[in-house]
Amino acid sequence: MTKPNPFLQTDVALGARDVIPLALAAMSYGAAFGLLAVQSGFSILQSISMSALVFGGSAQLVALDQLTAGAGAVAAILAGAALNLRILLITASMRYAFEGQPWWKILIGAHLATDASIALMQSAKNRGMLASYWYLFGGGSFLLLAWILSAGVGSLLSKSIPNPERFGLDFAIVAAFVALLPNLWRGRTDVVPWSVAAGTVICFTAMFPDQSGFALILGAVLGAVTAGVLTNDE
Repeated sequence: MTKPNPFLQTDVALGARDVIPLALAAMSYGAAFGLLAVQSGFSILQSISMSALVFGGSAQLVALDQLTAGAGAVAAILAGAALNLRILLITASMRYAFEGQPWWKILIGAHLATDASIALMQSAKNRGMLASYWYLFGGGSFLLLAWILSAGVGSLLSKSIPNPERFGLDFAIVAAFVALLPNLWRGRTDVVPWSVAAGTVICFTAMFPDQSGFALILGAVLGAVTAGVLTNDE
């Protein structure tokens, strides 16, 4: 009889297994980012490096949009960083996974914290599983690897697919985020912050249609701040 592999029962392996559906979705818009980045003037190495170091789909796309619009590197960095501010508040709900960990582990965990990995942790919590730091590490690392590989493939295929919109790769980004929403929804406590974020995006886009990228940033920040205020008041 074949003995079970002990590693397959560890939190690292379980996290990697559970994140596979989200990783497959992320790979579609990771490839789209690679395509758009190279077609916007990035080298293949720059595209892959940005995916590894930033590891933020929406932030990378917003920064890329600012660069291609001629806004400059500083504006692009600020735009991407502002959009990722929501991660700081969202990860507060994962603090139990970071308690007692050394600073370098916390930094690694923070880098691996994305919308998808947070949805993974929330899903595990809803199943009655207290997801550990290593569960986050396994899921986040697998997702990061999938993201880097897909961005690399997209970069390599950039000359073969001159128009990503023709194949719906641009819509894959929207579809992937929509797929994450059920796992991120915590109940009635999310009604107000989600409404604030959505309302901000809609109003800003209606008033300034040429600056829709900033609508996402402003919506994300105001929604996160609203959630933080409401949490402190409870």
